[in-house]
Amino acid sequence: MKILENVNCISDLKKLSNTELNILSREIREYLLKNISKTGGHVASNLGVVELTIAIHKVFNSPEDKIIWDVGHQSYIHKILTGRKDKLSTIRQLGGLSGFPKRCESSHDTFETGHSSTSISAGLGMAIARDIKGEKNEVVSVIGDGSMTAGIAFEALNHAGDSKSKMIVILNDNEMSISENVGGLSKYLDRIRTAPTYGRMKGDVENILNSIPAIGKTVFKTAERAKDTFKYFIIPGAFFEELGFTYLGPIDGHNIPLLITTLNRAKLVNGPVIVHVMTKKGKGYKYAEENPDKFHGASPFNLETGKSLKKSNGIKYSNVFGNKLYELALKHKEIMAITAAMPDGTGLEKFKNKLPRNFIDVGIAEQHAVTLAAGMASQGLKPFFAVYSTFLQRGYDQIVHDVALQKLPVVFAIDRSGLVGNDGETHHGVFDFSYLSHIPNLTIMAPKDKEEFEEMIEFSYQYNDGPIALRYPRGNGVVREKLKTNNKIEYGKGEYIKKGSGIAIIAIGKMVEIGYDALIKLNNNGINPSLINMRFLKPIDSILLNKLIKEYSTIVTIEDNVINGGLGTVVNQELIKNHYAGEIINIGLPDEFIEHGDTNELFKKHKLDSDGIYNTILKSIKQ
Repeated sequence: MKILENVNCISDLKKLSNTELNILSREIREYLLKNISKTGGHVASNLGVVELTIAIHKVFNSPEDKIIWDVGHQSYIHKILTGRKDKLSTIRQLGGLSGFPKRCESSHDTFETGHSSTSISAGLGMAIARDIKGEKNEVVSVIGDGSMTAGIAFEALNHAGDSKSKMIVILNDNEMSISENVGGLSKYLDRIRTAPTYGRMKGDVENILNSIPAIGKTVFKTAERAKDTFKYFIIPGAFFEELGFTYLGPIDGHNIPLLITTLNRAKLVNGPVIVHVMTKKGKGYKYAEENPDKFHGASPFNLETGKSLKKSNGIKYSNVFGNKLYELALKHKEIMAITAAMPDGTGLEKFKNKLPRNFIDVGIAEQHAVTLAAGMASQGLKPFFAVYSTFLQRGYDQIVHDVALQKLPVVFAIDRSGLVGNDGETHHGVFDFSYLSHIPNLTIMAPKDKEEFEEMIEFSYQYNDGPIALRYPRGNGVVREKLKTNNKIEYGKGEYIKKGSGIAIIAIGKMVEIGYDALIKLNNNGINPSLINMRFLKPIDSILLNKLIKEYSTIVTIEDNVINGGLGTVVNQELIKNHYAGEIINIGLPDEFIEHGDTNELFKKHKLDSDGIYNTILKSIKQ
């Protein structure tokens, strides 16, 4: 890796010839795979943008020129080229590099991203600020074709084309988001890919006409007035130009000289430009090319075989959901499964393949998915929207206005709740209790294990008096015999896992299992608390809480949500209302964004593991 060893900053890159840049791209792929195979991370997306990232930094002058990476999981190459190469082995590890752009890491990380489709809006904001301040820097927003399906991307395109501000949007078209793209925009881009003659023909006609002595330029100007008619014959729709953008492409996103030439051409345009770049997700690594979705966010893997090194000790909650919903849908034809571009990640791949009529992938469009489900529910269907907790935040207004207000029986299957690990701040699902608990008509549930989860899915199907939010964590749904109670789920009712005295530990969801481990440690120290599985955050079991108020001198709540607005807040309100005079201990996440790192390390750091809970309770007792 001779060339990469000598590239420690952008100025080093700019000295290289095109031949050297091609060699550099191969070395970067090798270096990336060597490191990410050990740490895990976003493999396919980064392998697909190696040449594009090199060309961007060859043409533009970061950080003076502003480069915004949409989603940001494809920014590893950008980090390598901007002085963070030697820290790549720490990426997504506790205390190491973030897997996304972070402003505190480098001045080259202009804008922090993590959720899709924001780069054009942010870029336009920067371009307008530049114009107001009288500055001359370039603004470059890189966005994938999958991200272009979100409403915010369309809103930004509409505004940018109208504003006429000078900015460059690079459309990284790999025909994928996490899974294969769907929808009208995807089909439109496919037509452009298969009809690349427009750009060449337009250029050829311009050159021929302008070369005619005396009259050529006049003829060309006349022809320009008719160019719209001409382009409709060549490219169906010409969508981007109609919005006010100059469209360049499509071009090969792995051809560095062509990328450099096209980006330099884009710089000359005085207004918004779309550069349509075609790339291959996972390029250069056979296993990632063949299965880009499997190598989207990969755990550590064997570089030679592509096999994951992570051992599984059970079935993932996502797959429990998908299997159970499929089982129910075979009996109940009104069940609909909805996903926002993540059929595999949410466990719906089997459902998609076997019951396609009952399956809908809306693309990256969570707001639309929520209101789509509302429309279905209003007409007697039973929609289940499977979505990661962090992404459901994007549909908040629709949950309130279109679903809860009308008491429509939509089920929100909220995957990846709580701490999810290495993706960090933008992906932890630690706010869902808080942003859902105050919405009228909404029921909120969380299972303690796999079996209870299956019961809750069935309960959610049967419940038709309003929407249900069913919250579950990332990882495997392990069944623990000691947590079994054989208590059937009753609406708004919790249950005792173990009865004791003096202290009542109230837990919900994943924290029931961890709370049980803490309870055993307390038992070993001569303390015999009770453990309650709350099951429902809303409605809270006020009858059970009133019993606890009378029987226990200390009440402890534990949750993997921020305390503000979560289980602790809801329980506290009930205790205050009933004039509880004992001690209250709320254990949960603090009012801050939680960093990236291994999930077990994060639980330990924030004292949410069994040792942390045990020590917090023990310390309180001693005081």
